[in-house]
Amino acid sequence: MPVVEYKCPNCGSGMIFDSVSGALSCPSCGREDNIEQLPDPMKRQVFTEDEVKEYHCNSCGADIVTEPETSATTCSFCGAAVVLSDRLTGKLAPAMVIPFSINKEQAKQAFKKWCKNGLLTPGGFMTADRIQSITGIYVPFWLYDLHNRIEVHAQGTKVRSYTQGDYHYTETQHFDIYRKIRLEYVNLPIDASEKMNDELMDKLEPFPYRELKLFKTPYLAGYIAEKYSYTEDELLPRAKDKTRSYIDSYIASTVSGYTSVSYTDKQIDTTMKNADYVLLPVWMVNYNYNRKQYTFAMNGQTGKVVGKPPISKAKVAGWFTGVSAVSLISLKLVSWMMGGGFL
Repeated sequence: MPVVEYKCPNCGSGMIFDSVSGALSCPSCGREDNIEQLPDPMKRQVFTEDEVKEYHCNSCGADIVTEPETSATTCSFCGAAVVLSDRLTGKLAPAMVIPFSINKEQAKQAFKKWCKNGLLTPGGFMTADRIQSITGIYVPFWLYDLHNRIEVHAQGTKVRSYTQGDYHYTETQHFDIYRKIRLEYVNLPIDASEKMNDELMDKLEPFPYRELKLFKTPYLAGYIAEKYSYTEDELLPRAKDKTRSYIDSYIASTVSGYTSVSYTDKQIDTTMKNADYVLLPVWMVNYNYNRKQYTFAMNGQTGKVVGKPPISKAKVAGWFTGVSAVSLISLKLVSWMMGGGFL
């Protein structure tokens, strides 16, 4: 099967995407090409789904063995950055991509800085010297535009208490509440890779969607890329579930001012207006601490790190001891003040 590899016109070395300059760059001679001005080799190639998927590196001729979801990788023998072109055409062709703006060294330093900020993590973890690997991956996402039709019926009360003469009164008013709402959600991201942890991917948000660019294969050079495992229709239920808390919060904001609100009927009809297949930049960090493996993810544009680091039992105990001591001091201070300590 055809493999796309970008050779430097000057020296013949393999070119990769440079996240700092945003250009296709040659590590050997320093040549940089504007990706937006490069012809797209994918447009000149036609593939069929029943072709035998056998890949060979253009640089060394070695066989390239990958998982079925991989669409960009590096040759295990010579390290050449290659794009598996048949996995990025037709329905598998992404509409857009957000390129990496943080390179590998910057990601490493940002992760180390993040580790040092762990107030309850063990001291050995905070040194961040047990990084096993940092891998740049373009993760497949569906970006949904969702239209929501909402109708709400509820019962509300307003309670007022007042004193008149020698009597104290409590007045309760009852209201029938009706709301008809239209909500539009744009660029709602749902990761479409079976291998990726959904919780980690959700916590990486937000991505800067102003940086979305029309997809071109040079952006993938030097990185790993995955193709989607699930279609937009298959992930639509998850997209709906993801918006539910936002919808409930918005509904609540429209019935503020009542002492209590009891919903009697809530109808939410969500339809998909559009879904774009995009690739978003993620650094995956594998970390070894105390003979256990920890996986973290970093937003390849913003540097945001997510994951669950180990917790130091000694630090947690010390923290609770400190809180208890402060509470005790505060309690004694209040007692002293109430006893006339300032007089």
